[in-house]
Amino acid sequence: MTERLSITPTHAYRNNDKLIGIGNAFWDMSERSGLAGIVAAYGEGVLRTEAGHEYIAEGHEFVNFSCCSYLDLDSHPKVIEGGVEALRRYGVLDHCIARSRVQIPAMLELEASLGELFGAHVVCSIAASTATFGLLPLIASGHLGTGKRPLMIFDKNAHVSMANVKPVCADETEVVTSGHHDLNFIEDACKKYEQVAYVCDGSDSLGGYAPVKELAELQDRYGLIVYYDDSHSMSAYGERGVGYVRTHSPVLDERTIVVMTLNKAFGTSGAAIVLDGYDKQTLRVIERFGGALNYSQLLNTPAVGAGLASAEIHRTGELVTLQNKLYENIELFDSLIHTDQTGSTFPIRLVPMGDDTVIEAGRRVFEAGFYVSPVFFPIVARGTAGLRVMMRAGQSAEQVRALCAVLAEVGARPTAPIPGEAAR
Repeated sequence: MTERLSITPTHAYRNNDKLIGIGNAFWDMSERSGLAGIVAAYGEGVLRTEAGHEYIAEGHEFVNFSCCSYLDLDSHPKVIEGGVEALRRYGVLDHCIARSRVQIPAMLELEASLGELFGAHVVCSIAASTATFGLLPLIASGHLGTGKRPLMIFDKNAHVSMANVKPVCADETEVVTSGHHDLNFIEDACKKYEQVAYVCDGSDSLGGYAPVKELAELQDRYGLIVYYDDSHSMSAYGERGVGYVRTHSPVLDERTIVVMTLNKAFGTSGAAIVLDGYDKQTLRVIERFGGALNYSQLLNTPAVGAGLASAEIHRTGELVTLQNKLYENIELFDSLIHTDQTGSTFPIRLVPMGDDTVIEAGRRVFEAGFYVSPVFFPIVARGTAGLRVMMRAGQSAEQVRALCAVLAEVGARPTAPIPGEAAR
């Protein structure tokens, strides 16, 4: 009998044995502690666990400090009514056919509205990860960008939705990984290679912004292409909510490609690909060869209607009011709890904890009436676990103060004495 061959993985771009082998233990602990898989009903700013599910306590009420809807637009009456009205207007839930074949005008309306908002061409996608999976291989082959195959540098901390596309890009070009925002590494590569593309988050899911202005200098000096996922700053930052990258980057042409989800502060569903300097033929290439960007997985009609309503809110003073309320809550949190993100307008704060204490800390916070996400490997590097706190415009000052008091009790570093602590 011929001996059968076994497979030896290369782990050049991914290692599921490590990801699952280590990460699953944290997830199992989270679930046993009632911090994962929660099912809850929403009402008047609080959530309540549903009966019939095994959690710390049935009917437990808590305030969610782990939600990316930073401006609470996902529950705005105009956004909800926009989705309902679009269903009535178009009379179909989901026109299920590739957009390159036949499409109703719904998504074109949204793309036009977002295009005016951003001052650029916008292509919509069902999700930012779908957009990334369609776009990055086209950059790798030189069909998007400057027409040359680039060395593709993925930032070490690039979101998993980008990092997962490394092996696909590696079929088209050379792929390497840099340290987090390692400008020297990027510049050295630009000196050696005819074309370089850098893939990173414009706003990190664990807090902080990309060095947009410094990268722009490399773009001007060497023609560097930068692919940003700026999902966490869309709507929450900038005039009319255009985000951190488009507010600060002086290079807004074919060398800068920005993808942003509509699911976070924008408050609806889907994603926007924001493109400058591309002709109609290149846009057709994206549409036809961008994978699921062209499949029958377009935004459904309510998502389009909600998006149109949110875009209109972005054109009014209400957006500024919501942004300012968000910033006030962030400043209040920073005045009470110190993190590496203190002083930033970014709405995420990572409260450091040990790998062996983060789940217990999260459980105690949840029992006190607040939910914050325990983050651990592979979400963050081993030994850097923490509680991820997400600020929102709709949180009250009393809720922020009460959360900070609980965080101080479980080991967070206070910026100043928490009011009421001395009396305990």
